[in-house]
Amino acid sequence: MSKAKGSQVFGKRAQKHVIIVASGDKVRHMTVQPWMAALSVCFVSVLSIGYLAATSYLVLRDDLIGGTMARQARMQHEYEDRIAALRAQVDRVTSRQLLDQQVVEDKVEKLLQQQMALSSRHGKLGTLLDRAEQSGLTEPPAVELSRPQASGKRADAGGGIHAIERLMGIAGKRNQETALAYAPGSAMGGGETVSDKADRLFSRVTLSLKDIEQDQKRRIESLTSGAAETSDAIIDIVSRTGLRVRDDGDQGMAALEPAVGGPFVEPETTEEFDRSLIALDTALARLERVKSETRKLPFSNPSPSSDITSRFGNRPDPFFGRLALHAGIDFRAQTGTLIVATAPGTIIAAGRTGSYGNMVEIDHGNGVTTRYAHLSNILVNIGDKIDAGEAIGRSGSTGRSTGPHLHYEVRLNGEAVDPMRFLTAGVKLSSYIN
Repeated sequence: MSKAKGSQVFGKRAQKHVIIVASGDKVRHMTVQPWMAALSVCFVSVLSIGYLAATSYLVLRDDLIGGTMARQARMQHEYEDRIAALRAQVDRVTSRQLLDQQVVEDKVEKLLQQQMALSSRHGKLGTLLDRAEQSGLTEPPAVELSRPQASGKRADAGGGIHAIERLMGIAGKRNQETALAYAPGSAMGGGETVSDKADRLFSRVTLSLKDIEQDQKRRIESLTSGAAETSDAIIDIVSRTGLRVRDDGDQGMAALEPAVGGPFVEPETTEEFDRSLIALDTALARLERVKSETRKLPFSNPSPSSDITSRFGNRPDPFFGRLALHAGIDFRAQTGTLIVATAPGTIIAAGRTGSYGNMVEIDHGNGVTTRYAHLSNILVNIGDKIDAGEAIGRSGSTGRSTGPHLHYEVRLNGEAVDPMRFLTAGVKLSSYIN
């Protein structure tokens, strides 16, 4: 019995700890196993030892914290330095963009001003070109002057290049780029920077505008020279007839202009182009004046379809057979052939006039008159104003005549001169004044 009791005492299990939690009517309990208590004590012990060890390590190793702070400070300084460098680069890029933009804008503005000046010159030249064309002068082919559409927007560095490329007609050849990089040393295609490309394009446009300007100058010089040469040629041809045409205010056989005068004052403009325009205007005015005065002289043929049968000068008289002066030239013309005036003028005689028979005399001004004799019919009256080529009568054989023909005379201050001089001069002048 004693043994059995002893076994029971030795083998008696330890009682479990029970935690009871009461809340109002509710009672809860939790049984804590011995091993759980032992495990909790071990876990708390390990944490306590670790905490104490870490605290001791940190307290004993202050240099570790200092090193960590130093590394953070270095990293902060490096980031700040990098940010400052990036800001400086951005400032340089912005400054370069602004500088390039300003340069391009200035160049575009100068080119547009130059182009506008050339267009204005072309407008001034247009009137003189029309006058030159009316005067029969020819000119060298003109360079086409393009007029780009100016925009009110300010051009940027890229836009300026676009504008110039539009002027040059090479806009379609640009690379497909959406932005320009302005990093130091950067370049566009093959090492060409934006500024280099802009300078190259501006140089091409400037040379193009210079070519247009030189072409305008050549045209002006050519027309001025042509007008002067034509005027001189007309004056030289007319002078061989014994007449003189007013040249640069000289008073010759042509009508006088209203009197003018006053002190000499330099013209308002002194620019070379304007001076060349003045020279061309002067040359054209001289040519127009010479042509106008020349057209007043009797250089046409009174009967273009008729042959000349007797010339001016001494010849045997058809009635007496002795030598006599023939004061004009005779045209073979059947009775009724239309006779025309050889220059504009005023009819001063129209009727029967002695041996002339039916005669018409025209006063062309400044002592120059023409006579048309032996007419069968007179178509004008005294005082009529007629133009060159206007019919004045029909040929016949009235007066002292052996048969139907036209007797034509040219008189200078009442004295008969050889009409052949005027007919020959008229043939030469036809290419200048017609």
